[in-house]
Amino acid sequence: MEFSTWLAFFAASWAISLSPGAGAIAAMSSGLNHGFRRGYFTTFGLILGILTQILLVGAGLGALIATSSIGFALVKYLGVAYLVYLGVQQWRAPATPMVAARSEGAQITRRHLVLRGWGINAVNPKGTVFLLAVVPQFLNLKGDLTQQYLVIAATLAFTDMVVMAGYTALAARVLSALRSSHHIQIMNRSFGTLFIVAGALLASFKRSA
Repeated sequence: MEFSTWLAFFAASWAISLSPGAGAIAAMSSGLNHGFRRGYFTTFGLILGILTQILLVGAGLGALIATSSIGFALVKYLGVAYLVYLGVQQWRAPATPMVAARSEGAQITRRHLVLRGWGINAVNPKGTVFLLAVVPQFLNLKGDLTQQYLVIAATLAFTDMVVMAGYTALAARVLSALRSSHHIQIMNRSFGTLFIVAGALLASFKRSA
């Protein structure tokens, strides 16, 4: 991959990472509920999900999902069900201010946050189709594709680490200012609703897009 091509992809990756979506919602939700240091583990899961998607596309499985009606529908509705499930869980989350939550020590494990983030990005055919449509434009088909996919994966991982850190920190700062259980409940239900809306948008996504 030529340097000028990589610069163009680097610019595109920022747009991809900054665009609102289930990943941004998950990062802010984790920052809201667990603070920055713990909530940021969701980002590691989101990045693993992106790497899984790139692996699928690089192996050719992404093309199969994008062209097979059954495979596409199966993956899509698994993703929809998972996002709706997260939304319901967020709605039912206890309205406990962070000060009280830290003192009680009842926090979700880092491993669970990583797996949650991975599930959001890995089971998302919209991401697969997007990578199939965008990534080939930056590939030199006469060059080593493995090395180029590694560069693309590293670039997307870097931009996501930075952007999701911002989303997580922003939500954590909002959380630190909240002391009312009523306000926490409103925020939890707002993020829960956003997860469900993201699931509904994914349900409406078609291969032709």
